[in-house]
Amino acid sequence: MNIFIALVQDKVAILTSEESWHCAKVLRKKAGDNIQLIDGKGNYYDAVLELVTDKKCTANITSGPVLQLKRNYYLHLAIAPTKQIDRIEWMIEKAVEIGIDEISFINCKNSERTVIKAERIHKIVESAVKQSLQAYLPKVNGLISFKEIINASKEDQRLIAHCYDSEKENLKQINFKSKSTLILIGPEGDFSKEEVDIALSNKFKAVSFGQNRLRTETAGLYVCQAASILSSI
Repeated sequence: MNIFIALVQDKVAILTSEESWHCAKVLRKKAGDNIQLIDGKGNYYDAVLELVTDKKCTANITSGPVLQLKRNYYLHLAIAPTKQIDRIEWMIEKAVEIGIDEISFINCKNSERTVIKAERIHKIVESAVKQSLQAYLPKVNGLISFKEIINASKEDQRLIAHCYDSEKENLKQINFKSKSTLILIGPEGDFSKEEVDIALSNKFKAVSFGQNRLRTETAGLYVCQAASILSSI
């Protein structure tokens, strides 16, 4: 059964405009059809379609909410978008399927891309959430400067991955359980030395992913997998 994202008000659900078009035009659903819904806040619902048009679909809730169990960690990935945006989009899709709570895009000194299409990113995130049968929509932030992400960080632990020779802790030794974690992943040319120094002076911890040098999108995905695995042990 297809899952749709909707605004739930008491016993009535209103599908988003994008979901309404998909429901009516692509799946050719009709009034009276049973569907499943999520509200993006962690709740699942069963419902019956009442109004079906390509601009607006509404449904009557028949059961729910059923709350999805939350992960025992909060992961905020702040990453510099790659020059070839399809690589970062692929990473976002897989990261959401594995499990991530918040995504930010950072503009660094060595960044080769300074523009992202937020609407497209949101669509990728929504599709991945539904594909992986999740009920929580990760928060997606726009492109901000490196200094802005440093100043705005409030997570329990803050990490930065870079390629310079210095003292680092292996990511496998990081404890993600019951904590909120922000990790910074730089552009294909890495963070500048000045950016690394700024992060370290603001109580960020430098981390290593091992002896292999990873591409930006590979590093982002590695973090999501590591957090998921290490938090289940």
